[in-house]
Amino acid sequence: MDITGFCQCWKWQVVCSFLLCSWGWVSGQLRYSIVEESEPGTLVGNVAQDLGIRRAEISQRRIHLRSEKYQKYFSVNPANGGLVVKDRIDRESLCGSSPSCLLQIEVVAENPVELYSLEIEILDINDNSPTFSSDDRIIEITEIFAGPGAQFPLEIAKDLDVGGNGVSQYTLNANPYFSLSVKSRKDGTLIPQLILEKVLDREDKQEHNLILTAIDGGEPARSGTCRITIVVLDINDNPPVFNQSVYKISIRENLPLRTVILTLNATDQDDGANGEIQFSFDDHTSESAIERFSLNEKNGEISIIGLVDFESQIFYELSIKATDKGFPKLKGNCIVQVEIEDVNDNPPEITFTSVANNIPENAPSGAVVGFINVKDEDSGKNGEIKLDLSPNVPFRIRSHQNRYALVTDGNLDREETPQYTIELTAADLGSPPLYSKTSVTLSVSDINDNAPLFTQSTYNAFIKENTDPGTLLCTVSATDLDEGVNSDLVYSIVESQIDGSSVSSYVYIHSSDGNIYAQRSFDYEQIQVLHITIKVEDSGSPHLSSTVPVFIFILDTNDNPPSLLYPEHSEDLIVQERIPKSTSAGYLVTKLSAVDLDSGHNAWLVFTLIDPISYSSFQVSKHTGEVRTVRGLQESENMEQQLVISISDQGNPPLSTTVTVLVSIADEVIVERPKSGDFLTNSKPPSDMTLYLIISLVAISLVSLVTFMILLVRCLRKDTYDYSSSCCFLGGSQSKAYTDQYQPALYLNTDGTLKYMEVRMVPPGSQGQSYQTNLPPAPEPQDFSIVQPLEFPKLQDLVQDVSAEGNCSNDPSNVSESYFH
Repeated sequence: MDITGFCQCWKWQVVCSFLLCSWGWVSGQLRYSIVEESEPGTLVGNVAQDLGIRRAEISQRRIHLRSEKYQKYFSVNPANGGLVVKDRIDRESLCGSSPSCLLQIEVVAENPVELYSLEIEILDINDNSPTFSSDDRIIEITEIFAGPGAQFPLEIAKDLDVGGNGVSQYTLNANPYFSLSVKSRKDGTLIPQLILEKVLDREDKQEHNLILTAIDGGEPARSGTCRITIVVLDINDNPPVFNQSVYKISIRENLPLRTVILTLNATDQDDGANGEIQFSFDDHTSESAIERFSLNEKNGEISIIGLVDFESQIFYELSIKATDKGFPKLKGNCIVQVEIEDVNDNPPEITFTSVANNIPENAPSGAVVGFINVKDEDSGKNGEIKLDLSPNVPFRIRSHQNRYALVTDGNLDREETPQYTIELTAADLGSPPLYSKTSVTLSVSDINDNAPLFTQSTYNAFIKENTDPGTLLCTVSATDLDEGVNSDLVYSIVESQIDGSSVSSYVYIHSSDGNIYAQRSFDYEQIQVLHITIKVEDSGSPHLSSTVPVFIFILDTNDNPPSLLYPEHSEDLIVQERIPKSTSAGYLVTKLSAVDLDSGHNAWLVFTLIDPISYSSFQVSKHTGEVRTVRGLQESENMEQQLVISISDQGNPPLSTTVTVLVSIADEVIVERPKSGDFLTNSKPPSDMTLYLIISLVAISLVSLVTFMILLVRCLRKDTYDYSSSCCFLGGSQSKAYTDQYQPALYLNTDGTLKYMEVRMVPPGSQGQSYQTNLPPAPEPQDFSIVQPLEFPKLQDLVQDVSAEGNCSNDPSNVSESYFH
């Protein structure tokens, strides 16, 4: 039997309704309303009457309140069953700022025992005035830079009353510089903002005093005031600016603590401390939001520090300010609106049990690695689980009757992937589904299946000659993809012979670190490059190895001084030369020829006259070694001049050889035979000498070329005759081979200042033996004489003379030398 009642009291505006169940243990539902601050004894409602208890049965049923929490505020009259106020009721202390205030009270009636639920709604009255957290507030505003329309957030007044009794409006005293703007948030809260109407001038007025009044909507209305002092500053002209004025984000409930949900971005165009920004909540942020969210003052990260529960609150609004470190501090503001999304609360739980610590890389496909246990505390669809494995791994999940096993599903290669991190994901079928993940790390054990490899395909080492034995030449390095004993490497030198000696007598390698050392001191003039082969072998079973070539280049050092080749000299390097007394300036006294066994810069020679007394009469060419007179000789000159010449190379440090040239001055110098020199004479200007030199060279070249052509033709024509005489001239029975294998070649050599011809008998395509004809300069400086070409004998006479003498030789150079000399 269901009974529903509704009643309204004129004075107390009480509304009641109830529902009764009349069998066994009876429960009912009553609802009353009463305003807060009601006087003790005020009737809330007649419980007995509303429950249908007859007046005569009231004392017998002994109706009383079961809820001890609210027995302080209410009691039941045992005589008439009326529910009356027992003590002062303050809605704000019971329910805070909640829009509705419902008290759940249980009423017990005895004989028989019945339990009823009683719900009392406490109605708000306007018994609280709006208040500000601070009666005085100071706002600093920079002059000039804050233009008309600039907004400055003000403190929100708090009113413990709710609904229409809460704060309904704000007012500001009249002021020519400021006006008031009031905005309404999503939850109905009014946000006062100060609007700048005129540009502030600190020199005109440094402070502005304002009064902000908050008025509620009660009857009669209540109000509260806050004195605002505006301080005008004249520094730090750029406040921080957020990239958005309003941020809207959605997050799921029950997110883990310290989860970063948003990173704010604010910029300040100032430099230094004026541009450094600190983030913080401003006064508009509710206490409940501050208890659940934290703000990193340095990087603007908003993270969760308390439980975010959708059932408790579905929306939070965070008012953020960014303050720089300038003086005065400038601020920028933004709003962060956080919506909470409801989710399924219980994720699945995954447990993995490994069968073995390591998996051999040659494990067959389908081998069991471990067992997986998954459970979900939810039931129904929310407890049904789907298990997934991370992709691209050689493993799979094998299931049987809600039991799972992790097995191999492909070939394993430790060198390619020594360790696998597998992510297991379990998701329930709830809406929305919850899932959980766990990572399983599996290590693969090694087998010796990789040979060591050198890091380079070839190695080059460079060492200077004469370096002490034991010098480190280079280091070879190899890697083995295997591990443990299979990657322990041993280096060695592959045995070979170098100039008849074992390679180990030249170099040595350290077996463990690959360092190659010299076993001896090297000489660049004897050997320039050593080619050795290095072998590396691992310690696995079976052993695997590889080799690499190593080239050791010997670098030259300046360890050989220059040696004098020409002219003839004594053991103490003293050269004697004679020149005529009538010698003029530029006369070639002699030409020094030297050689250095070193190479490169170490073999570049420089000739220097080191006797300062001789500078006035003689000079030496720096690069050719030609010694010439600087001026004509005088009668008062000493008949014997001593020239000290240094021949030095370009090494570091340079080495040198000192040559002493004794020059004897004679009345006349007789030329005994042609010597090395040049075709130049000093009787004509240099331009005429060059012309005559070219004419002489061309004449000699033509005569030599015609002579050799005649000789070659006559030898070819006598193939069918007896070549005894001519073969004796050409080398006996080898004459035909000689004519086939050698050809005459004429070369013009213009190196240095000496010009001369070279006639060479060479094989085709290769360099033959060279013979030089050099003529010295004429002794007289006034006359120029052209050296006449030598008259060669007729070929037939030459052959007969040589045959008659019986001078046969297999050396073709004898023929050419006797022919030309």
